[in-house]
Amino acid sequence: MSMTLPPTRSYAKIRVNYMEHGVCAITLHYPERRNAIGPQMVNELLYAIEDAREAPLVRSILITGEGKAFCSGGDFAQMTGGADGPELPPKGDYADLLLAMVRSDKPIVAKVNGAAMGGGLGLVAASTFAVASSEAQLGTPEVNVGLFPMMIMAVLARVVPRRRLMEMMLFGERLSAEEAKAVGLVNQVVAPAELDGAALAIAQKIADKSPITIALGLRAFAEQDGVALEESLPVLRGRLGECLATDDAREGLMAFLEKRTPQWKGR
Repeated sequence: MSMTLPPTRSYAKIRVNYMEHGVCAITLHYPERRNAIGPQMVNELLYAIEDAREAPLVRSILITGEGKAFCSGGDFAQMTGGADGPELPPKGDYADLLLAMVRSDKPIVAKVNGAAMGGGLGLVAASTFAVASSEAQLGTPEVNVGLFPMMIMAVLARVVPRRRLMEMMLFGERLSAEEAKAVGLVNQVVAPAELDGAALAIAQKIADKSPITIALGLRAFAEQDGVALEESLPVLRGRLGECLATDDAREGLMAFLEKRTPQWKGR
């Protein structure tokens, strides 16, 4: 596989770093506003995620926040103003971002280092995995200021039971990290000092698998999600055929029979 890194871009509201295990680490970088998400940050995230998805070197995408917060919610100030810093051509809005994350064929890990509210919680729910600091809070406080978590409702409903979600949205609840785990918003909760290690452990597990198998599996999962069984099974039958036809499937089966570690080619 090519080892070429994605293009270097000038970002104002995020930072992008490429790490071990093929991790593209994206940090929400707006600490003076507790990493509130507005149109410029959304647009930059769309670019960074697309670049990471297209780079063979990248195996997973990690999203976290600068400072003590993950993302405090919507940046209402920027929604009524212009960009702050260099601006990239428009790629999409927040709904496009959630869709891109849910449909990503490379796993996205949310490293929830602090508060994840409103639009920030949407990023957590749209990620493939989420690991949270025990000090983090996650919630939907919009109703308290006369708003409602309209767009994030779609991704929250994918992971939170219906009645519990209604409580969260209508009461404007803020959940502890452990409460968020109990309702399915995060996979695991760890002490703050263990957060980096826990997120990288997920990335390591991903890096040990065949990249083409991971990609085909995530695409198939997104394609069948919400589709009736009689429609999804024929589609998945075809996707299984695609998977079996890859070099990595042949290598994996041969390695299993020969009792050795497979050597993935990514094709």
